[in-house]
Amino acid sequence: MKLVVIEGIGKLETVQKYLGAGYKVFATGGHVRDLPKNRLAVNIKNNYAPSYTVVDDKKETVERLRAAAKSAETVLLATDPDREGEAISWHVATLLDIPEDAPVRIEFNEISKNAVQKALDNPRAIDKDLVDAQQARRVLDRLVGYKISPVLCKKIQNKLSAGRVQSVTLRLVVDREREIEAFVPEEYWNFRSVLQTGGSERFSAALVGFKGEKLKPSSGEQVDKIKSDLNGAEYRVVHVKKSVTSSHPYAPFITSTMQQDALNKLGMSLKQTSSAAQSLYEGVDLPGEGKVALITYIRTDSTRVSPEAMAAASAFIKENFGEAYAPKKYNFYATKKGAQDAHEAIRPISLDRKPESVKAHLNKYQYQLYNLIYNRFLASQMTDATYNSVAVDITAADYDFRVSGRTPLFDGYTRVYAAVDKQDKDKDDDGATKLPELSEGETLKFVKYDCEQKFTKPPARYTEASLVKAMEEAGIGRPATYSPTVTLLFARKYVEKSGRAIAPTELGKNVSDMLIRYFPDVMDVKFTADMEDKLDGIEDGGKRWQDVIDEFYDGFEDKIERAVKDDYTLKTPDEETDIVCEKCGGKMMIRTGRYGRFLACANYPKCRNTKNLDAEGNVVEPEPPVESDVKCSKCGATMVVKNGRFGPFLACPNYPKCKNIVSLDGEKSEDKQEKLPPCPKCGKPLKKITTRRSTFYGCTGYPECNFTLSSRPTGEKCPECGALLIEKSGKNGAYCRCSDKNCKYKRDMSDDK
Repeated sequence: MKLVVIEGIGKLETVQKYLGAGYKVFATGGHVRDLPKNRLAVNIKNNYAPSYTVVDDKKETVERLRAAAKSAETVLLATDPDREGEAISWHVATLLDIPEDAPVRIEFNEISKNAVQKALDNPRAIDKDLVDAQQARRVLDRLVGYKISPVLCKKIQNKLSAGRVQSVTLRLVVDREREIEAFVPEEYWNFRSVLQTGGSERFSAALVGFKGEKLKPSSGEQVDKIKSDLNGAEYRVVHVKKSVTSSHPYAPFITSTMQQDALNKLGMSLKQTSSAAQSLYEGVDLPGEGKVALITYIRTDSTRVSPEAMAAASAFIKENFGEAYAPKKYNFYATKKGAQDAHEAIRPISLDRKPESVKAHLNKYQYQLYNLIYNRFLASQMTDATYNSVAVDITAADYDFRVSGRTPLFDGYTRVYAAVDKQDKDKDDDGATKLPELSEGETLKFVKYDCEQKFTKPPARYTEASLVKAMEEAGIGRPATYSPTVTLLFARKYVEKSGRAIAPTELGKNVSDMLIRYFPDVMDVKFTADMEDKLDGIEDGGKRWQDVIDEFYDGFEDKIERAVKDDYTLKTPDEETDIVCEKCGGKMMIRTGRYGRFLACANYPKCRNTKNLDAEGNVVEPEPPVESDVKCSKCGATMVVKNGRFGPFLACPNYPKCKNIVSLDGEKSEDKQEKLPPCPKCGKPLKKITTRRSTFYGCTGYPECNFTLSSRPTGEKCPECGALLIEKSGKNGAYCRCSDKNCKYKRDMSDDK
């Protein structure tokens, strides 16, 4: 038996199907080794050597992996085809004592029978350059996060974090907000004259200049003067230009453009897009076929398409649309400078599997995204759309007017993918319309003025999609990091949603300002982009990863020290009150924590008495304990009912002298655990998390995975969109609903009885 090790649990069944008998597929569920969370784990004095340990919740997985490998004749490592996947393969090989030069690494860009077989036929050694590039990123991010985060905690408030890519992305959002706040609108006018030909056909011409110079009226007075100058003037056609113009199809999707179009065209969030794309890549259940992957690898920055896929697309287009829709030469698209270009663009594995043919077996988001990917790729391999275009210049009293028109000549790629840019809707109309036949020297009759006052608008706030686009254009991060980075900003409460837009919170502004004050290079967009280029250089084999870290770290400790010693702070000072602590007699202080203002004893840490405050600053007294009829088995006192992290329990009223507690079902409350389904995002276990303010459910893989639920998951998936169902209660009793707020599915739980 040959053992094939993959990452995602979701694609285990799909890969196993194509491997067949003689192979066993084992899914790690992501990383099995990493830097431990409770310490820096990077030996700065020893060439930045990282200290990896088996991830706590993967110890059992590693034991099962070792047992499976021990009984296998061969081990093949088929983790994802990117830097992180290469690093996971290296960690697995290390744990299994596989030599570094052993040809055990296989990779496929799509989960199809041909791709998997081709990978089996071409095993190679683990690419140490790829591994080193990922190691450099991990060590660099650890140094930035673990060294700078304490500065934020000291200067602003506890439990804050910084990150090499995360913090620069936050700066983009904060800088944009400051641009909006500082923006002063300027008045301008769209000035048009409605004209008529001798044949009584009307059209509107836009004012564009005066005596050959550009002109845009900026006040009502200027508009009135222009009208006065034009009153009674002759409008005459001075130039007519006719041409055939073309529109070239868009390139097939890369990660960022897929995320942008999914939001702009479908209204899907980054989270919804990532989840749907992952399932389409890993495989969906199709009747009679089992799990079938529909699209190629989803984390890519390359628009490259394989020759086989282009040939298949050309044949499909000719058969289904006709020869005129297939270009004589295949369409190639330039990949952005600095892209890794490790994988093809995102495309359907087979054009024969049309979206409508699988619609019944996909949830709403999977179908919408697959349809978008399918049509985008198909259109990218089709011919240009062409138009009959005309541009007409008109003069009157030294004022210049222009009008243009365009009529479709051949639809080309727009037959399957509309070339509509949503941002164009916000642009001013330049007067484009369907025009009558006009000739040079022709005199036109004036009908009326059509003037509209406008004001310049501030730059728009980022949406999730436009923020990803800005990250890509600035060279910040890579395809695999876009979505997690934006998600982390929300999780840290540094940004919040305002409709579809992203706005920085006051905390986010303070964090960004503080980091810029002390670490301007780390917060510099160009510096971060240059670091990505250096990581690419490691991957290409041109740099030692330790040298790249050393360049960054030179002087870094001095900056940390200066920041810590500086007295500047944004922390809200404690306010003394007249309230006396009933436990020790000291004064109570108003302090600000992660969840707002609260009262705390000034004698902390000797006295840990605290009280909650409401929004008006009034003390919220805790409800008095409810006595039970149970006697404490240790001191004989009557126990009281309290609520804690694991729910209600009985506690001795003589605490802290007597610390006896008993859960209401007779078990120790600390031992009480819930059985929860795995995280749908990464496959790791979910856990119940109780804070001072709330209880929620989150992934044990945090911070790598930020999946959370507001209520207890039932373990079922939504039949409409595939997200987890959660338990809720209302005036009509218990019910369950979809955890995705954009999905309206809801079911009375009495139906389950």
